[in-house]
Order: sequence, then structure tokens, then C-alpha cells
Amino acid sequence: MWSGDNLVVEGGMLTLSFARQANEQRDYTCGEIQSRHVYGYGTYEARYRTSTGSGLNAAFFTYIGPHHGKPHDEIDFEVLTRDTTAVSLNTYVSGAPENGKRVPLPQPADDGFITYSFVWDEGGIRWFVDGELVHETAPGTALPVNDQKIYASFWGSDSFPNWMGPFVEPETVLDMDVDWIAFTALGDACQFPTSVVCQNE
Repeated sequence: MWSGDNLVVEGGMLTLSFARQANEQRDYTCGEIQSRHVYGYGTYEARYRTSTGSGLNAAFFTYIGPHHGKPHDEIDFEVLTRDTTAVSLNTYVSGAPENGKRVPLPQPADDGFITYSFVWDEGGIRWFVDGELVHETAPGTALPVNDQKIYASFWGSDSFPNWMGPFVEPETVLDMDVDWIAFTALGDACQFPTSVVCQNE
């Protein structure tokens, strides 16, 4: 269950947590943020560090869906923290998964901060990890077309053991630490030196 208690900002760092905290609906609570506005073509970036744990997902993604009055479109980075040496990339286009790939990380996601970026334009999507291109959509692939909200979340479930691993109850509160999140609209200049927009100018 999402809870405001699982979100803390301190010293410029956002921490989303997953914790055992029983209530009338669930035994666990988790943290998520989402933008108030929707965004279209451009560069999306986040720098974060995760805990480890089977059955958990530390995600940075964009999403729009039926409860917003739109088809389900989505673009994902998902660190399934049962194995912090890789990140899963994916899109959904009108609810159908497309462009999925799992790629290795330069270091385990729990060892330190990693920058996850994707560039979305009319021609396709390119995913970057610490500034290195790791995946791109093939020509002719179906692509999201709807503007989307920006999300970061850290959640767990026992409903997807084949994907996220069997859920293992954590012994302590687990965290996803987010250093920053940025969006640069298509055609805008680089806003900060570590952005992949600077590499593509």
C-alpha cells in the first residue's frame, strides 16, 4: 500500500521506503512520487541507489493510463532488487508490452548511485546507463504517443515470482535513495553537465 510515511526528503535526498507496517488493507507499505503534470518528447533522467530484496522493484518510469482518460503508455527503468546487477527496460503502448530488455549495470545498484536516462522522440526511444547507450527501439517498433507523468517508486509484491522473484519479508526497512530527477524537453539546451543531453548537442 502506498503511504506518505514512506517518503522522506532530507539533505536534498529523496528516500522511498518499503516497510512492514500492517493496516486494514495490507501488511506492508511502500513509497512513490509522481509529477503533477504530463510531459512529452525529451530526455528523462534520474540518479538513484537501491537496497536489495527479493520480490521488490525500484523503478523510474513514465506512465499514463485509463484512470487519466488515456490509453496505457509507459517507458520503464526497473531494478528488480533480487538481482541488483541488472536493470529491466520496457515500454507499454496502448497496454501492450514492447521493446523489453534486461541489461547489466556498471555496478550493483545497491553499491552506489547510478544515472538512468532515456531519450524519447518521434523516431524512437534510447536508454542510457551512466551516459552509455544500452538499448534502443528498432525501426518500425510501436511507440508510446501520449504525454505521460514521471514516477519513481519502490514497491514489493508476492504476485510476480517469475518476474520479481519470490517475495521475502525484509528484516529491516529497505530504501531507494533518489539523488535527483530531471526532464529536458526535446530541443532545449543541456541544463547540467552530467545530463546525456550535453552528449548529444
